Amino acid sequence: MLHWVFKPFTELSAQELYAIMRLRQEVFIVEQNCPYLDADGKDLKSYHLMGYVGNELVAYSRIVKPGVSYDEVSIGRVVSSTAHRKKAFGIQLMNESIQRIENLYGQVLIRIGAQQYLQKFYESFGFVREGESYMEDGIPHIIMLRTFTSS
Repeated sequence: MLHWVFKPFTELSAQELYAIMRLRQEVFIVEQNCPYLDADGKDLKSYHLMGYVGNELVAYSRIVKPGVSYDEVSIGRVVSSTAHRKKAFGIQLMNESIQRIENLYGQVLIRIGAQQYLQKFYESFGFVREGESYMEDGIPHIIMLRTFTSS
């Protein structure tokens, strides 16, 4: 069972920020062999959802305020630890992310830029693909939108 912590950037401790950056680098840069600038400035304008098993950060997402990445609120940097895969933490993380957005903003549109191979995963949360795929950091991505009427 995951224990959730949810904070704006200004309330993150140094240890929490370190754990977030470490997990994101472990998966997005090392595992996916994709060198890119992870510290893109959006963290400062976002909420951070952290899922812990004990004291270990094993799941994370960034809730980006409207007007930063898209006109709509967005979920980004969705990641789970390689050591804890196949435990449905990604499903829990997305459900919790959507719930936190609804608590903050009500039932609103949510737009994401998703890695294309995860399209079916995001569709299971009511996201619908919009447009053609595009390359970002050498990985095929797609834009997806979730309306508040989706389940």
